[in-house]
Amino acid sequence: MVKELRERTAAGMMDCKKALTETDGDMDKAIEFLREKGLAAAAKKAGRIAAEGVVTSYIHGAGKVGVLLEINCETDFVAKTEGFQKFARDIAMQIAAAKPEFVSKEEVPAEDIEKEKQILKAQALNEGKPEKIVDKMVEGRIQKYYKEICLLEQAYIKDPDVTVEHVVKEQISKIGENLSVRRFARFELGEGLEKKDEDFASEVMAELNK
Repeated sequence: MVKELRERTAAGMMDCKKALTETDGDMDKAIEFLREKGLAAAAKKAGRIAAEGVVTSYIHGAGKVGVLLEINCETDFVAKTEGFQKFARDIAMQIAAAKPEFVSKEEVPAEDIEKEKQILKAQALNEGKPEKIVDKMVEGRIQKYYKEICLLEQAYIKDPDVTVEHVVKEQISKIGENLSVRRFARFELGEGLEKKDEDFASEVMAELNK
């Protein structure tokens, strides 16, 4: 069971033994135990300086969408590993498919949020919602807005049940170093020009599943 748990989670042998002991040999609960432990460990690493890493690129299809992405980690050794390189590419593909505008909520300009709140409030009032509950509705819709425009808040395209932020924390736990998605740029051919709509998200997903 320890061997199977190690294969499924990439956790150390002693951690796997402890997880199985703590969960009375329940494999699913042991996996969850290790995941929670890993996320807690990731939170402790969050303050450490991550100045190494990679600048990676992803070009979709026949050059119609391109992404440049910088992801930082703590050591050059980790940056050169196959796992880290694959993780960086997956995040670049996420950006290509989901079109985030910012890395995190903290990057969204305050004036943009205020403008969006005013629009959402007007919409809610026009829908005939009572004014006393409009502010709560607006706050809920702002959270949805964050999930659309902020990379870390988005549902992960390879597993929509978790966010990109969750995946980043799991990666921190796996590599044993702090990492951060620092910045990105997304280019779409003819962006801003009048052209037919194209479903890049489904195309990128198809490529991910090859």
